[in-house]
Amino acid sequence: MHQSRWLITGAAGRIGVALRRHLADRGIALRSVDLATPQAVSEDDEVMTVDLRDLDAMTRSAEGCDGIVHLGGLSDEADFHDLAEVNIVGSYHVLEAARRAGIRRVVFASSNRVTGMYPADTMVDPSMPVRPDGFYGVAKIAGEALCRLYADKFQLLTVTVRIGSYEERPQTQRDLRTWLSPGDALRAFDAAMIADQPGAVFYAVSANTERWWSLNAGKQLGYHPEDDAQDWASFPAESYPPAQPQAGPYAAADFSTTRMNR
Repeated sequence: MHQSRWLITGAAGRIGVALRRHLADRGIALRSVDLATPQAVSEDDEVMTVDLRDLDAMTRSAEGCDGIVHLGGLSDEADFHDLAEVNIVGSYHVLEAARRAGIRRVVFASSNRVTGMYPADTMVDPSMPVRPDGFYGVAKIAGEALCRLYADKFQLLTVTVRIGSYEERPQTQRDLRTWLSPGDALRAFDAAMIADQPGAVFYAVSANTERWWSLNAGKQLGYHPEDDAQDWASFPAESYPPAQPQAGPYAAADFSTTRMNR
């Protein structure tokens, strides 16, 4: 296959490690960056310690790369000031580094939490208005908006992947609707990295019988999930309160207020 080098932010995270191993197996060279130096997964994996808040460092790390998968940032609810500094400004730095380095492709790892306040009886499509369940979701929405801006204004080929509940196996009734299997996660990023629709957004969720999010946008980009949470769960599916937010416990007010530190 064509030799290329991809910059992976958040390279030390669970998805980051799995994706890097997968890409290395496909012969893709990597530049892996994180706040803590990640371990290399191949001989052609350049590892670097980079803070997303440092634009100059991000720009240097992007030089010579063909694309970026942006997985880095705070991964759950936190104080909004911290989320703004790391997730929002950090995502701007990634996109701006891509523009300055002449990189055309950026894949942004967003989250299902951008629509977590929709009720459980609603099938959500990426074309519907966002309804975040917390400040983390708000920060991801800002990242999605930045991707749309850089696609429209600077002609970057940005693709946003709204990640479901990434686990080895589903653990809860909510997971039966939101689970993203490790295998399907790799299929989602494979599709996103070659998609040719600037500004595209799709849900990375497995082909769960009880899912809440439409797969149509992903299928149009070549994402075809193969796993179903019900085949992997150790418990039967039960009815879910139709009016309850899809975010489940993440939608509770104290889930956000207890994480405020300023």
